[in-house]
Amino acid sequence: MIPRLLGTTGALAIIIGTVSLVTPSVVAQTASATGKSASAKTWTPPRTSDGQPDLQGVWEFSTITPLERPRGLGDKTTFTAEEAAAFEREENRRLNRDLIDPAKGGAQYPPGGVVPYNEFWYDRGTSIVGSRRTSLVVDPADGRLPPLTPAAQARADARAAADRNDQLGRGPADSWEDRSVPERCILGFNAGPPMTPGAYNNNVQLFQVPGYVVVLTEMVHDARAIPLDGRPHLAPALRQWKGDSRGRWEGNTLIVDTTNFYRETSLRGSGANLHLVERFTRTGPDTLIYEFTVEDLTTWTKPWTAQVPMRRSQEALYEYACHEGNSGMVGILAGARALESAAAKGPK
Repeated sequence: MIPRLLGTTGALAIIIGTVSLVTPSVVAQTASATGKSASAKTWTPPRTSDGQPDLQGVWEFSTITPLERPRGLGDKTTFTAEEAAAFEREENRRLNRDLIDPAKGGAQYPPGGVVPYNEFWYDRGTSIVGSRRTSLVVDPADGRLPPLTPAAQARADARAAADRNDQLGRGPADSWEDRSVPERCILGFNAGPPMTPGAYNNNVQLFQVPGYVVVLTEMVHDARAIPLDGRPHLAPALRQWKGDSRGRWEGNTLIVDTTNFYRETSLRGSGANLHLVERFTRTGPDTLIYEFTVEDLTTWTKPWTAQVPMRRSQEALYEYACHEGNSGMVGILAGARALESAAAKGPK
């Protein structure tokens, strides 16, 4: 896979619709995006030509705030300014790939593991969210995902056992279908839905035309065209990689309801019964709050919600040409065949 800095084409230049301004007002919800008081000034959002709140533009959502609150923080919901600075300093040191000793491992890499890129290629951001929250998860109150169901825990244990028993140590590679959908360039690690901050390509572009909103993620440059006309979801048998999305407006918030995921479209072990509700609310000229609620009672014992502040970007998206350069998949499968061949020959 190729990080954002290796995009193979120039900026996307797509102009859809025209924008006109009207004067209804909304209380700016800037607490998560800027860290300011919830009593922020009233802000008047612009409107599209058909009168809807204008969400259009490129929005960037990189942050080193973890999805789940680190266990060592207990019930601490937010950092003080001093604690935030210390956390950022330590987290940036921990994540720095140039500081990883291959023999000792570090961050997410075990001893002897391969670090795919050096630090130059990462674009994860260097700071936590403006509210200084200790997690992106806002519900449950402990900032962590709910417990897995017994069936989901059994699935997780089986996957872990398969990884330990496999020669590669990272899961089977009998076929490309054994590998994850991000490795296969079908979906991006952070592109979703839902969209979550990742190592790079933390950018999304929103377009609006009468009756539709389009969500174009930079990671794997995939687009969701979301109808707003109240049509029902597809029949349950019709599954899609990004699910089946339907949108509606509630005041100045765009609500996107998505079902009909493939089983392989997994969010931390979720299944095909995943039900996702996303909320997009523009809270200022350059701020947008993205919130999503995940419900999959075959995986977690109750729903959970995360909130990701987004900032307007003046940069254009780059094409993420994953399939065109996915030589890594060839290497993974070839490496598995080489290990199998060596094992069949026995020790030298």
